[in-house]
Amino acid sequence: MTLRTAESLAGRFGAAYKWYATASVMVGCVATVLSATIVNVAMPDIMGEFGMGQDQVQWLSTAFLASMTTTMLATAWTLATFGPKKAYLAALAAFTVGSILGGCSPGQEVLILARTIQGAAAGLIQPLAMVVIFSVFEPSRRGTAMGIFGLGVVLAPALGPTVGGMLIDNYSWRYVFFLGPPLCAAGAEMALFFLPSDSGGQRAKPFDWPGFVLLCVAVAAFLAALSNGQREGWDSGYVMGAFGLSLSFGLAFVIRECTCRFPLLAVGVYRNPRFLAASFVAFILGMGLFGSTYLIPLFVQTIQGYMPTESGMLLMPGGIMLGVVSPLAGRLADRVPPYVLIIFGLALFGWSSLCMTDVDTSTYFWQFAGWVVLGRIGLGFILPSLNSGALRVLGPEHVGQGAGAINFIRQLGGAVGVSLLSVYLEQQTTIYAAAFNDLQTGSHMVSDTLGQISVLLSRTGMVDDLTQALRPPEAYHFFSNMLAAQAQVMGFRESFLLVATVFFAAIVPAWCMRPKRNRRCPPIAQSHEGGN
Repeated sequence: MTLRTAESLAGRFGAAYKWYATASVMVGCVATVLSATIVNVAMPDIMGEFGMGQDQVQWLSTAFLASMTTTMLATAWTLATFGPKKAYLAALAAFTVGSILGGCSPGQEVLILARTIQGAAAGLIQPLAMVVIFSVFEPSRRGTAMGIFGLGVVLAPALGPTVGGMLIDNYSWRYVFFLGPPLCAAGAEMALFFLPSDSGGQRAKPFDWPGFVLLCVAVAAFLAALSNGQREGWDSGYVMGAFGLSLSFGLAFVIRECTCRFPLLAVGVYRNPRFLAASFVAFILGMGLFGSTYLIPLFVQTIQGYMPTESGMLLMPGGIMLGVVSPLAGRLADRVPPYVLIIFGLALFGWSSLCMTDVDTSTYFWQFAGWVVLGRIGLGFILPSLNSGALRVLGPEHVGQGAGAINFIRQLGGAVGVSLLSVYLEQQTTIYAAAFNDLQTGSHMVSDTLGQISVLLSRTGMVDDLTQALRPPEAYHFFSNMLAAQAQVMGFRESFLLVATVFFAAIVPAWCMRPKRNRRCPPIAQSHEGGN
């Protein structure tokens, strides 16, 4: 094919080329981001078919997130070595293989391997898509470009549980894996025509394999410790050893990147305080996005008894609103300082989470959906402004490194957020259950309460044997179940409060993203890339 550069392709297809290129990468991006959350609603069915316990099935998420976060930093090297088209096609092919392998898995080992392959491919596709979109749009419209990118990165996780629930309720959990390959095929077909095959003048540098291995071990050990801490005990040898291993390899990775001539992560991008502040916000954004997508379906299924499809439908209005707000916020980011929109979005999402601290067993569907919509509007303002504001402070040769770094930190925030929230939820539920059980020490309180229940049952005309059932030890068991359910509700409330607190706290680093006046800061493009 003779048309290899983005300039030649733009000359052939005209002003519409940027939209063709954007559509090409976004199709694959949506397929990969969708897979990050759609499997969550299938886990109970997978556990039943393969006889997996909670400590085993959690690796379906952990393996995906760990492989995804590590391969994200290989974006710059992949683009420079193979060019956008070859790198994108190879990643789509790998993701398709992983999807088919997962849908046809005969056992849990193959299924976990399939999720690892999916995550590795997704880690390359997402930042690659950002780089392509950022490069084909002129600087004055990059906020709009990031708004379009936000449609795939944020809208797909919002709608994933809905699609997954429908497929599971009507077919099988295996169909959630078969949803991605058709989208990958469409993206590959478009990429053959609309993506440049050259690397944009970038020279391929040696890949930092030692740094990559150090990072893989550090992330995998950290997520494994978080996932198993509650079950094994936080002071157990396994968990403490995993945390120690993660810390050791993490420090070794930082030292390696500071001394390596061609590092996997250019430490120089963090010398810019505005990019560093954006990274903090990105980490918290990942925690809130993936954490809320985890908490909300779990609450309505375990507390309110929703079916998988119903729990997914709860997120649908928010997903639709997000699809409307994100492009508009992207265009607004071209005219308004990004940090202003980010602060507004953080406050809105924090307010949404704060509202969810009032949830209980009787919370109406549309009331809950309204809170979700409020939070998704906030996310729609954050993502395009964050990506645009973070990358515009870097030199052109560092955009690839910056895109990989900002996506890496956001995805790492999602992995850590889900793990921490699951642990925090269980701990808070246990604390409240113990506190409520202390109320039963006064037997007269239990007796009076159950006596009132018996009277109410009698007045409603219920048969006498149901009333007789409300006597010790049946009465005590009935009352304990009520207290346990209330403890779960309080655990969820505390978890939503934690999310709200973290988002309000993120306003501080978002404020630090504003341009500094009367202070000269050397551009990142002029600093040494590896710090060597």
